[in-house]
Amino acid sequence: MPAFKQHPMVPQTTHDEQARQDFVSALRGHLSGRLMPGAYQVYAARVEPAFRAKHGRAPKDEHEVRQVMTQDPYYQFWSAMQRRSQELLWESVIDPTERQLPQLIDRARKLGKRAVGGKAASGRRRGTLRLNPQLSLPKYHTAADIHLQPGGYHTDFTADDVAAGAVYDKGINLYMGGALGEENNLMGDTLLAYVREKHPNLKPRTILDVGCAIGNSTVVWARAFPNARVHGIDVGAPVLRYAHARAQALGVAIDFSQQNAEQTDFAAGSFDLVVSHIVLHETSKSALTRVLAECRRLLKPEGLMLHLEIPRGRTDIEKFMHNWESYNNNETFSRYMTDIDLKAEAIKAGFPAGAVLVDEFAPKLDVAQMNYTEHFFWKILAAFNR
Repeated sequence: MPAFKQHPMVPQTTHDEQARQDFVSALRGHLSGRLMPGAYQVYAARVEPAFRAKHGRAPKDEHEVRQVMTQDPYYQFWSAMQRRSQELLWESVIDPTERQLPQLIDRARKLGKRAVGGKAASGRRRGTLRLNPQLSLPKYHTAADIHLQPGGYHTDFTADDVAAGAVYDKGINLYMGGALGEENNLMGDTLLAYVREKHPNLKPRTILDVGCAIGNSTVVWARAFPNARVHGIDVGAPVLRYAHARAQALGVAIDFSQQNAEQTDFAAGSFDLVVSHIVLHETSKSALTRVLAECRRLLKPEGLMLHLEIPRGRTDIEKFMHNWESYNNNETFSRYMTDIDLKAEAIKAGFPAGAVLVDEFAPKLDVAQMNYTEHFFWKILAAFNR
C-alpha cells in the first residue's frame, strides 16, 4: 500500500498495531481485487440465467438483481467478509487513537494557538477555527454511524476531542487501499485537475469546501490558489478540530467553521467557487435541494459550483454492487442517489438550465486499487450562478 504521510496529528502505531492495520489492508485488498470480481462472474454464470429461465427475461433493474443476488452463497460470503473487514478497519485505528488521545488533543490545542491573531511569526496568514456548540445536527448524521465509524464524524467523547478526525484520516487511507494518496487528497486533486482542464482561466479569490471533514481536499485548493481565502465547513466539531490542527501542521491557511451546508451564516455572494468531494450522497433527498440552493446563494455572479460524486455504475449489476455500501455500510442515502437527476436538482435549486452540467471525469489512477470493477470515473455536477 502507498505510504501514508505522517504529521503531528497522526497517531503513532506500535509494532502490533501496525501489523493489525497491515492485515486489514491486505484483507480488504484481497476482498476487492480477488473475491468481489467473482460476484460479477457468479451473476453472469448462474444468477442471471436462473432468473431468465424463471421469468423469461433478465432482471429489469438493480432492485431485481438484489432480490436474487442476496440469495447466492458466493455473494453472501463476500458480503459478510466485506462487512467484517470494515469493522476491523475501525477497530485497528481506534486502538492507537484511544491510547494517544490526550497527547493528540494537547497537540491540537498547541497548533491552534499558533493561529491566534490570524498570522504566524513569518507574517503569513494562519487559518482559523470557529465552532458552534448550539448547531443542530441533521438526522442523516445522527441516525446512523456513517461508514460504521463509531460515533460518526460528530461525536465528542471528551473535551476538545479530535478522535473522530484521527480515526477518519487513517481509516479512509485503509478503506481505499492507499489510493487516495499519502495525504488522502485524490478527490481534491481530481476536482482541481477538472478545473485546470475545463476552466483554465479560473482564479478564485474566495473558495468554500462544503462538508470538508478533516480538510484533506480543502488543503488542495488552498495550495493551488495561495492568494485565495479558503473556507471549509462541516457539522462535526471533532473532525474540524482535527482538520484545523492538521492544516496548521501542514502549514496551510484555511478557515474552518462548524456549519450545516443547508443554511450557513456566510453573506450572499461570498464565494467565487464552491466545491464538495463525495458529500451529496451523505445527505438526504430534501437536504440535497437545500444544499444546492444554499450554494447558489453563496456564489458571486458567474461564480462556479462543483460537486464531485462517486460513480453509481452503468449496468444493473454494477449499480447493485455499488449499493452494497448503502445497505451494509450505513451509506443510507447512497442508493437513492443512483437514480437522482443531479442536473434537475440543481435547476430546482435555482440554477438556470443552460448553466448546469453533469460531467464525467476519469483521474489517472490504478483502477486495481479501487473498490469498483467498472471503469472508474467521477461524476461532477457543475453550475454557474447566472
